[in-house]
Amino acid sequence: MTPTGPGAMAAAFFELGWNKPRSQFDTYLEEYRSGERHVLVVDVEGAFAGYVTLVWTSRYEPFAAAGIPEVSDLNVLPGFRRHGLGNALLDAAEALAGTRSDVVGLGVGLLADYGPAQRIYVRRGYVPDGRGIMYDEQPVGYAEHIPIDDDATLKFTLALR
Repeated sequence: MTPTGPGAMAAAFFELGWNKPRSQFDTYLEEYRSGERHVLVVDVEGAFAGYVTLVWTSRYEPFAAAGIPEVSDLNVLPGFRRHGLGNALLDAAEALAGTRSDVVGLGVGLLADYGPAQRIYVRRGYVPDGRGIMYDEQPVGYAEHIPIDDDATLKFTLALR
């Protein structure tokens, strides 16, 4: 990720009507510079196509306590999907995670919008961590009402070795 990257990334998502403001990518760049997050970006013929980040210390307490890095915020722009870019980004993020851990984790949303991600993670061997639905990284209790939005997730892990 380069200093000019946040603007191009935000503009690409703005064109799609997705809520990914430049401030999000500016934060990612700062966290990359501080060593908290690794940002992997893919371009196709000079055009921004997607990215994934790897957070070294997860906000999700079970991952943080176990030293499990977390794949976070995988996005491939719709025009570049179904060409292996998501898998290539995950390959790179998992290899990077493997330099510090035998396990990598991630969270996936519950909405149908996340269906392709849900399927790719299962095909790659990710399994649920067994703690159920999380909302903003906190467990959801039985009969508890939560919004079903991007903060409602299931957490998965993958053994790297």
